[in-house]
Amino acid sequence: MMKQAFLLLGTNLGDRNKNLLSAMQYIAGDEIEVEQTSSIYETAAWGKTDQQNFLNQVIEISTNLSSTALLEKILAIEKQIGRIRKEMWGERIIDIDILYYANEVIKSQRLVIPHTYLHERRFTLEPLHEIAPNFVHPVFNKTTSSLLNECKDLLEVKKITQ
Repeated sequence: MMKQAFLLLGTNLGDRNKNLLSAMQYIAGDEIEVEQTSSIYETAAWGKTDQQNFLNQVIEISTNLSSTALLEKILAIEKQIGRIRKEMWGERIIDIDILYYANEVIKSQRLVIPHTYLHERRFTLEPLHEIAPNFVHPVFNKTTSSLLNECKDLLEVKKITQ
């Protein structure tokens, strides 16, 4: 049975547009269908601010993978593209986060869904709002529109592509 999920792609090293495109190409495959993609947005780094700006994009997918299998696939894709994990919130060639997996709430050592910081990050909410304004956060029981309106993050999020 296919499940709906939303992924956040982010990059701030190398050819950032190419990194996003490569991630999208690796994601789309036998077990994952890309349903929608947001525009690409540019933002200053969040959390660790002394680094290059990020490009971010949200994609909606359908998959028959379990949430854990989806995480494993995403980690393998990050590694294929060249991600090396050095420090939390540090610069990276690609970052792929699972924002939502259907309307499930998952809390394990390896995986937390919905994404822990989703509601606090304008760079996540803006592109998510573009493609899923009425999706309801299963913990807060609020739509993406409501979460965006309530978001206290003041970092500028600039749309750079349609």
